[in-house]
Amino acid sequence: MTHGDEGAARTPAATRADPFERFTTVIPAGGVGTRLWPLSRAKAPKFLHDLTGSGTTLIRGTYERMAPLTGAHVMVVTGEDHREAVRRQIPELDVEDLILEPSPKDSAAAIGLAAAILAHRDPDMIMGSFAADQVIAPVDAFQDAVREAAATAATGRIVTIGITPTYPSTGFGYIRRGAQLDVDGAPHAHQVDRFVEKPDEATAQRYVDSGDHLWNAGMFVAPVGLLLHHLRRTEPELHAGLTEIAEAWEAGDGSAEEVMARVWPTLTSTAIDYAVAEPAADAGDVAVVPGDFTWDDVGDFAAIARLNPAEHEDAMTVLGEQARVYSDQSSGVVVSDTRRVVALIGVEDIVVVDTDDALLVTTTDHAQAVKQAVEALREKGDSDVL
Repeated sequence: MTHGDEGAARTPAATRADPFERFTTVIPAGGVGTRLWPLSRAKAPKFLHDLTGSGTTLIRGTYERMAPLTGAHVMVVTGEDHREAVRRQIPELDVEDLILEPSPKDSAAAIGLAAAILAHRDPDMIMGSFAADQVIAPVDAFQDAVREAAATAATGRIVTIGITPTYPSTGFGYIRRGAQLDVDGAPHAHQVDRFVEKPDEATAQRYVDSGDHLWNAGMFVAPVGLLLHHLRRTEPELHAGLTEIAEAWEAGDGSAEEVMARVWPTLTSTAIDYAVAEPAADAGDVAVVPGDFTWDDVGDFAAIARLNPAEHEDAMTVLGEQARVYSDQSSGVVVSDTRRVVALIGVEDIVVVDTDDALLVTTTDHAQAVKQAVEALREKGDSDVL
């Protein structure tokens, strides 16, 4: 089976049987995380925060999960505003492996650009794309899944790691797995039948009951040539623009900044799922490895409360090095970036986020609605707090 100029054969590179010898971790670090406002903002998005009380930011945690597998072979794609913050979080990162976006685009541009640059360096490269803002445990179970994904990708497939669902979520997309594959080193790999959009509650329950559906966590391990092949088929103009940027990036002649500034604004904003994963699945080129680990994309403050449970049911979760909180017969979560005293009496499931210039008060049940507040503030022109 061939895929044209950028196609990947259905056999591993003969001279490098271990897929990790040609593997690079790619960390897309984008998105503001508007449901975590006012903690997460354009200048300090959620991946730059410690949201688990572990003392480690989310992006650093992502790097440390992959480091035992791929060492220093790591690339980060993020916004220009986050250059210095990312370098502080991952000082091991080489300057040529920090890809800076002039403006926010969707995941296809970010992941596609990383693939194009890596393909320029080595057309046999395998990349693993893992978002900067996810919380995963235990790490060894995650790494086992990545090993299986890498072994499967080396046979010429795009591989996603699907999360075994623990409840009928309507907030996640799903992956329906098909026949089991016969891949050395990947005993749990299956063909992907298709990707499924976020379902209603009854449909989600059917998916969970079936045992054939996994949550789509947006984790992809793929030969860069095969990923670019499908991107070129579905989004030829996006592919061409990313290829031009990648060539300038690797030329080393100082042209990268000019080409990026000229080409990037013209690129289509679309998700990697639509541009690559779904059409590749239709072509039979996508596999899935189940991940039997806990996974959370920390989408709102209810997630923070869930990830940082209080010692007692009727108690408050408190995050912040300098937090000063008094709680009496109250439950919920307080996140404080100030020295201001926060006193809570007789309130349940409350969320309080206290920063120098903005205060949020809601409940865990209404945590998703924070995004609407951010949109309203932007419309009013209060962008100084966003």
